Amino acid sequence: MAYQISDDCISCGACAAECPVGAISEGDGKFVIDPDKCTECGSCASVCPVGAPKPAE
Repeated sequence: MAYQISDDCISCGACAAECPVGAISEGDGKFVIDPDKCTECGSCASVCPVGAPKPAE
């Protein structure tokens, strides 16, 4: 399952810059991950200072 960004997001953009497939974009108040593009690599989660990207449940 694709990663999702929780409401803990502080909109710093670190995840978007790290995503190798460009699946992350700025949304309304937080960044969002396009589940059709996400390859579940975890790069976003490894650079997020607040741990907002998490595997979808």
